[in-house]
Parts: sequence; structure tokens; C-alpha cells
Amino acid sequence: MLVASVALLISCSAGDPFSDYTNSWGDNWGNDTPSENSSGSSTTTGDLTTFTVNIDQTSAEPTDAATEYMPDEEDALENSTFTTEVAIDMASPTAKTENGVEITVNGGHITANHGSTKNICYVLSGTTSNGSFTVVGDKKYEIKLNGVNITNPDSAALNLLSGKRAYIVLADGTSNTLTDGTSGSQKGALYCKGKLLFNGSGQLSVVGNTNNAIHSADYIVFRKGNNIYAKSTANHGIKANDGVFINGGIINVEVTAAAAKGINCESNIVVNGGRTTVITTGDGTYDTDDQEAKGAAGIKADSTFTINAGELWLKSTGSGGKGINVDMDANFNGGSVYVVTEGGQYKSNNDTSSPKGIKADGNINITGGTIWVRTSGYNGEGIETKSQLNISGGEVACYAYDDAINSKGDMTITGGYVYAQGKNNDGLDANGNIYLKGGLVYAICSGSPEVAIDANTEGGKKLYLTGGTIVAIGGLESGSSLTQSCYQSSSWSKSTWYTMTVGENTFSFRTPSSGGSGLVVSAATTPTLQSGTSVSGGSSFFGGLGIAGGTISGGSSVSLSSYTGGNSMGGGGGWPGGWH
Repeated sequence: MLVASVALLISCSAGDPFSDYTNSWGDNWGNDTPSENSSGSSTTTGDLTTFTVNIDQTSAEPTDAATEYMPDEEDALENSTFTTEVAIDMASPTAKTENGVEITVNGGHITANHGSTKNICYVLSGTTSNGSFTVVGDKKYEIKLNGVNITNPDSAALNLLSGKRAYIVLADGTSNTLTDGTSGSQKGALYCKGKLLFNGSGQLSVVGNTNNAIHSADYIVFRKGNNIYAKSTANHGIKANDGVFINGGIINVEVTAAAAKGINCESNIVVNGGRTTVITTGDGTYDTDDQEAKGAAGIKADSTFTINAGELWLKSTGSGGKGINVDMDANFNGGSVYVVTEGGQYKSNNDTSSPKGIKADGNINITGGTIWVRTSGYNGEGIETKSQLNISGGEVACYAYDDAINSKGDMTITGGYVYAQGKNNDGLDANGNIYLKGGLVYAICSGSPEVAIDANTEGGKKLYLTGGTIVAIGGLESGSSLTQSCYQSSSWSKSTWYTMTVGENTFSFRTPSSGGSGLVVSAATTPTLQSGTSVSGGSSFFGGLGIAGGTISGGSSVSLSSYTGGNSMGGGGGWPGGWH
């Protein structure tokens, strides 16, 4: 797995696109390590086109973490006391009544009923290949998994039927497994009727073969130290009705069924830390109930999705697959998100599901963090919102088969660092207006009639460029309103490093192997442009395709003329074949 350095990226003002790092470069990029290949004369291919997503159960968590969120203060284990232990050996269970708990046994299947008894902690150990553990009771309880391995061929392995809080503690240094069979009507190999709250630093592997791997009818909370692997061959990996809150831990999820979701929630999903990896391999399918085509997704939220810190690594290889799919708003405030989709469009019954790196029916709001998206299958888009897209900070890099970044409504960029390459379409594309007010934008289209930055002029919309630092290979939409001056070069050299200088600041970028004709640049003051430059030092971003700052040497001056708008330069044709 690629270990990506994550820069602290902040907004650029419209008045001075470099102001964020002019006066405090060291502070803003102090944790970055310059790329070993930060040279214009190098053969850098760029990590954006090569990074991989793999299951990674190593226990080292990212240090990046936001304030832990608990829906209720009672959800934190440290706010409760479970002093009455009841030991259960799954290998040789014994029926008994102990400390107010009635234990009944039917072969390898155990039911524990603690009724109204408080402070109960069930300690599970031992191995069974035909057993289960079921809990009923009227009070919250703890289950300590202390090296237990439960396989139930006919139903759930861990069946928590109490509607009260269930605190699952993974005992330090232990490995635990829960597996169901291919028969039965269970909702998960680990099913919980109440709130499901994970604690501890042991390992837990859950495999669902009938339905989901882990399912809570309420919400699920993960915490720092958890190391959980969930796999489903039949449906979703992790399913919750009322919320999923990832405060930390190492979470790995694999699902193989058609249109299955790695993490599926009927409410909100919040990521505040840890490292979560999801891989889906199932193709799309046609939902006869909803009468629509659906694809798999690494993360699916029926309400909102928010990431404040931590890492997400998502890959979908099947047709119609998505990295993140959100029915309402998606908010990216920090952390790192890496998405790969490899499948093409799924079509059935005259309906389609197209691959997307990140899709939201509501607004997409990006204020910080790092987002890398790569889509390689037919019709795949990088980031798409059915509403408005707002970027005010962070690093966003998309390399997509179709549009790299698309919004049905308006698109507004006031800060941050944005890279958008549409291999077969536009870089930035909005059905509404596009407002470029600040930040740094590097956009590339495939060639005429596509453009690097495309607003819906056919619908009476337009591009309004009032600020920021802009590099556009393939030109801008005709009829653009260019309050900030733009300049053009009628040609550019492929796979070559260019350096744009604005005042005392530099932005160096590598051109693609093919793309739209013409190169348009814009900045707060008149820029100069050099081609064939070499760069030492500086800070690398967009997976090595852009370098801010550093020492520039070599190169030749590029003649720039005034650009008044419109893509009258024609297209270069062909697909950009990646960075070579």
C-alpha cells in the first residue's frame, strides 16, 4: 500500500493566490517530505496514477485524529463499570446460574440472560465449530472477547438480542473470529439489536456468508486500538441503522456480492480517525423493488457523510462501483481519502449505474484534508454531486475516465489545491455556474470539443474567474467572465515540466502525454512561464505532478498572449495516457 505524505493544505485568497504559503511556507508544509523525484528532468509518473488499495491489518494507526465523538456520553466504556464477570468457555459450555445470570446450553449454542442485573461482563474464550452465543437482558452489558473462535453453520455466531448497549472489548493481545454459515435468516454473523460499541486493542475477524458480517439495528462506534476485519460474501460488510462513528482503529472490510456495500448506514457516517480500508468486487445489479440499477460502494450513507481526520482507502472493481455514495451532503474537513474504481458502467432494464469515486446527491463541501481519486472504467467520473460543490481548502486530485470533477449545480472554488484530469472529457464540469475565486487549480481535458473548465453555457450559465492561480490545458468554456486576466500559449509540450512564476512564488507542473490544445494560465498578477525546467526542493502534491516553491533551474521562456475566453484553439484529440 502506498504510504502517502499528507500535507496541511489551506485556502488561497482571491487577492493573492500564493498568500497562504508566501509568509508561512514552513508552517504550512513543515511535515511534508519533498519528493525524491522533484526534478523537471526526471521520469516521474505520479502516484495518482499508480497508488494501490490493499487490505492492511497492521496495527499502527495514523496519528491524525480529531476529537472523539460519542452520540451519547454513556457510549464511552470508561463512563460505565462492569465488575461482575461471567466466564464462558465456548469449547465446553456449562449450564449454570451465576451472579444473577442464567446460562442455558443446547449443544454448542449458549444463551445468557442477565435480566435486570447490572454491571455484567461476559468473558468469552475457546473454540467451537458449531455453536453460538446469544445475549438477552434489560441492562447494558460488556462482552470481552478473550481469544474466542465461534462458527455457527446455521445462524449468527454472536447474537445480541438485548436492546441495551453492548460494549465489545477486544482483549489486548488476542485474536478472535466470528463466522456464520450459508443458511439461516440472520442479519449478520455478529448481530446486535442495540448500540454496538467496540473497545480494546485485540483483533476481531467477522465473516458473514448469509447476510452482513456485522449488523447493528442501532448505531456502531469504533475507537482507537480496535483492529477489525469484516468480510461478507452475501451482502454488506458493516451495516448500521442509526449511524457509524469511526473514532479510530484499524478497520478492514471486503465484500464480494453484487451491489454490496463495505460500510452501509441508513443514517450518518462520521470518520474522526484511524485507518479504514474497504474493497468491493461485486458487479452492479438491478433492484426489482426500487426498479433501478445499483452498484457496489465502499461507503454508503443514506444521510450525510463527514470525515474530519484519519484515513480512508477505498477500491471498487466491479461494474457501476463507487468509493463513497451519499444521499445527502458529503463533508471533507480533514483526513485523507484515497479512492480507486476499476469497473465500467452497469446497464440493465434501460437503467444504468456508472462508476464514481465520490458521489453525493446533496452538496459536496471540501474544507481540508487530502482526496485522491482514480477511475479507469467506462463512464467513470472522479467526484460528482447532484447539487453544489464547494472547495475552500485541502488537496483534491482526480484522474478520471470521464469528467474528473462534476456538479449538477454551481461549483465554487475559493481555496485549496485542485487537480482535475478528464481522460475522455472535461477536467472541471458544472451544469451550473463555476466560480473560481481562489486556490490553485490545474485542469486538463481530453481534447476538442471538451474544455479543461466547462460551465453550462448552453443553459445560460458561465465560468466566473475572479481569483486564484489557474492552469488549464484545453482552454476555458466560451463566454467566460474573466475578471482576472488570463494568458495563453497556443501549444505545449507533452510530458514536460513547466514552471509558472507569480511574483516571488513558483508553481511547477508536469504536462500529460496528450490532451486538449492550448495552455491557459491566470494569477493575481501577470505570470511568467518556462518549459523544460528542473526543480529541487519545494513541496510536492497531486501525487508528484505539482511542486510549489523550490529552486528552479534551466528551461526556456514561453511566450504568452492575452486570452479573452473560449476554446477556439481546437483539441489535441486522443486520450491522455496517464503521466509518463
